[in-house]
Amino acid sequence: MRLTKWLDDGIPPAQGAEWAGNSVAVLLATYTRCVEGQPPDLKRRLEAAGDLLERPSAG
Repeated sequence: MRLTKWLDDGIPPAQGAEWAGNSVAVLLATYTRCVEGQPPDLKRRLEAAGDLLERPSAG
């Protein structure tokens, strides 16, 4: 599916929705579970930019 590939490739959901003629809500409701591998990549990008908030210690 093309939308799944777009999301997997990091296309922003708003852009993918526009290209597909859908709303962002429909796109995310339908394809959220299809996106693979992005969280680790996004975390690395945020860490590199110094924008990742650290969770407070529980102890």
